[in-house]
Amino acid sequence: MMRVFVAIEIENNEIIKSIKKFQDETKISAKPVESKNFHFTLQFIGEISEEMSQKIGQSLQKIEFSSFEVFLKGVGAFPKPKFPRVIWIGTDENGGNLLIQLSEKVKKALEPLGFSPDKPFKPHITVFRIKKKIGDISEELENKKMINFGIQKVSRIKLKKSELTSSGPIYSDLMEVKAKN
Repeated sequence: MMRVFVAIEIENNEIIKSIKKFQDETKISAKPVESKNFHFTLQFIGEISEEMSQKIGQSLQKIEFSSFEVFLKGVGAFPKPKFPRVIWIGTDENGGNLLIQLSEKVKKALEPLGFSPDKPFKPHITVFRIKKKIGDISEELENKKMINFGIQKVSRIKLKKSELTSSGPIYSDLMEVKAKN
């Protein structure tokens, strides 16, 4: 069995540097996500067999999309800044809408196999995970909510495997689907 998800990786080094800088400058008691793990999760699939991962791969291969750009900007928290569990970076509206459309294509491709998203897709990149209660960070985030992190070109989606270890998840690629242009 393996734990898998469909993702878009952040591959632009300038963005990765600016997110790292944000992580270094944000003084909260939280675990920063490793820079090689920055991504948008288009759909979390969960625990599946090797055989099912092949089927999922075949379904994803049928998705057609054109490449597009996403501006990474703004910072927020789930479920909310008063009780944060996750700190994330958002997108511009246009890029966000294109990501939502792409997530819909993934959803449609996987529905016949019996998979559907556990929650609606919200375009974001997780940059901190908060294990213990740290209280209200609204003010800390307020100062950061206009930060611009740069532009990521989206030209491929990946089926990724996640192995959970005590020092954090290890992601590896199972397959990728490239944009048509």
